[in-house]
Amino acid sequence: MTHLDKGKYDKKHPEGTTVDEGLKKEIEQAVRSNNIACKAAEKIGQKMNVALAEVGVGIDLLNINIVQCQLGLFGFEGNERKTPAAQTVAPDLEKAIRGALVGGRLPCAGAWQIADSRGMKRKDVCAACEALNIKIKPCQLGAF
Repeated sequence: MTHLDKGKYDKKHPEGTTVDEGLKKEIEQAVRSNNIACKAAEKIGQKMNVALAEVGVGIDLLNINIVQCQLGLFGFEGNERKTPAAQTVAPDLEKAIRGALVGGRLPCAGAWQIADSRGMKRKDVCAACEALNIKIKPCQLGAF
């Protein structure tokens, strides 16, 4: 979706798509100025024991903006991205990233898994991907 689609996120889903009322309530409680932070969405998924994709659908249906991507890719005031390319990438990290590629891209979930399994910051995996010219996509929440 483009900036022109902002506020029309519900259009990404088939007519009649619904979200559980409990999930909807949790999302609405986490919203600030029609924005929800990626981390807040993650916590909702954990609390409600639902996949982030389902949380993302709920966010879309409520036409809420997702901000503060935990990988630093989007949702930061004044900057499209917050994660610069790493100066170097350890060979074992590059191998893990390349091994998790799907269609030449690293899914957001894969980036999180690599970071979490190595005790790294998620943004550090993104920085490595930037250095390797690897795109991270798709977002677990469906943001891009």
